[in-house]
Amino acid sequence: MKSIKTLFVIAALTVSSLAMAEGGGDRTFARMEAARKSSMDAHQVAQKQGTQTPVAKSNAKAADQAKY
Repeated sequence: MKSIKTLFVIAALTVSSLAMAEGGGDRTFARMEAARKSSMDAHQVAQKQGTQTPVAKSNAKAADQAKY
């Protein structure tokens, strides 16, 4: 009987610690939101100025990308 109670206590502690653990999802989501906000701000400024929205450029050649 004592071993069953001990097993239940260990299981309860394990489950609660897994439920409270943070996998880094909040930080990733915060970085994604910051990048989105920065991008939207740049887009709005470009629209007000009448210029084209800045776009990230790649130095990779099309042949190099086909390898991957």
